[in-house]
Amino acid sequence: MRIFAPVPLNSHIRIVYQSIMLFRRKKPATWSGKLREFLWPRKGFSRGLRYLSMRVLRLSSSPHSIAVGVAAGAASSATPFVGFHILIALAFAYLLSGNMIAAGISTALANPLTIPFILAATYEVGLMMLGTEGHGAMAGQDILHMLRHLEFSHLWGPVLKPMLFGSVPLAAVSAVVFYVAAFYAARLFQSRRHIRRQSKIQARSVAWADDV
Repeated sequence: MRIFAPVPLNSHIRIVYQSIMLFRRKKPATWSGKLREFLWPRKGFSRGLRYLSMRVLRLSSSPHSIAVGVAAGAASSATPFVGFHILIALAFAYLLSGNMIAAGISTALANPLTIPFILAATYEVGLMMLGTEGHGAMAGQDILHMLRHLEFSHLWGPVLKPMLFGSVPLAAVSAVVFYVAAFYAARLFQSRRHIRRQSKIQARSVAWADDV
């Protein structure tokens, strides 16, 4: 015996269409608007950073495991291996028993806005480590010229080698700094969450006792 009659399929389609029309833009976004939104969101970058931070802190893992994952992601982001950051972070997190989700999320530190600065920092630090600062250093136009003509074999000595050497201390410093910050942040968040849960349990117990 049917209590409720099934809603026709046309009604479902109409509801979905009305929902889409309700939340769609009145004016379609232009390419310039999409590019501006990508480079500088209207709500700023703080909201995105806060969202990613909360995603990491809410992970059901120990503070040490979360901190190791964040450190792995931060260290891999400080390397010139653009496009392989997440694979490097996951590998380090797996070897060090860190949280792999935290490692993957933390690779967002290397993004289109920060990658140019990261590459420049690794290059400059590598030149200082190799003692070639000011001697044989390439200008940006020379590097672009080699990239356009696919002369990658000529990039090893003047560009890739300094960047690889320079990424080692930057990755180490990033790992230490972000491990400490993530460890204490995760421990504080979990302790506060535990206190809130205990307060709710006590409140329910008191309410149940009053009802009895």
